[in-house]
Amino acid sequence: MPEVYVYAVEGRTLDQKRALVKDVTDAVVRHFKVKPEAVMVQIVESSRESKAKGGFLFSDRPPG
Repeated sequence: MPEVYVYAVEGRTLDQKRALVKDVTDAVVRHFKVKPEAVMVQIVESSRESKAKGGFLFSDRPPG
């Protein structure tokens, strides 16, 4: 069973997550030649206060 983990800062809508999970599943099915039911996708979300890039918390960065 292929497993795919997506790490992201929280804030995406449920519709965005649904679309991402569908696209990731379709790609794994196409490239790994498995059935969709065999693909597990997990979105792991972090708060903006718990994730940083370039030495700055996402909560301290300007939007955009």
